[in-house]
Amino acid sequence: MISSRNARTVANLAIASALTILLGACSSTLPSLSSNPAPDAEPGVAPEMPATIRADEIVGRWGLASFQNPNDRARTEAAARGQCKQPYVITAGQSGGVVMHLADQATPQELRLKGSPSGKNYIGPAGPTPGEQDREIVSFDGRVLITRFIDKDAAVRYGNMVYVRCAPRA
Repeated sequence: MISSRNARTVANLAIASALTILLGACSSTLPSLSSNPAPDAEPGVAPEMPATIRADEIVGRWGLASFQNPNDRARTEAAARGQCKQPYVITAGQSGGVVMHLADQATPQELRLKGSPSGKNYIGPAGPTPGEQDREIVSFDGRVLITRFIDKDAAVRYGNMVYVRCAPRA
């Protein structure tokens, strides 16, 4: 049998153990007692912002060419215009995006138009902006769209992609 002096110690230990288990199970709902602040969101990852360019503005038939040297832009736009005989077609996606190819992908997929706090616009899959698979919209005037891939390797291989809107079919 346990003496009254030992019973009190055993009871205190049992209560302390029970409280520890209960508090441990509820720790996700209790405020932290530590002096360390909660970690912020991952740096460099901004919440998704709407782009200033709408998806329906870039849906259509486009002549496509690319350049590395900015001095070649005018010549490349003319070359892209000449590609309208075999246009690159950007279609509307089912979720409000556009259907285009990612770098080095044979199958097109739906991509989003994404904005950023800096005011730049991007085309890419859902996720952080800018993501490695995104392309930055360097310029867009409704007739000519110029993009550049964020991924350094893809940017070197593909250069600045120039899309020139093709005339409507007769």
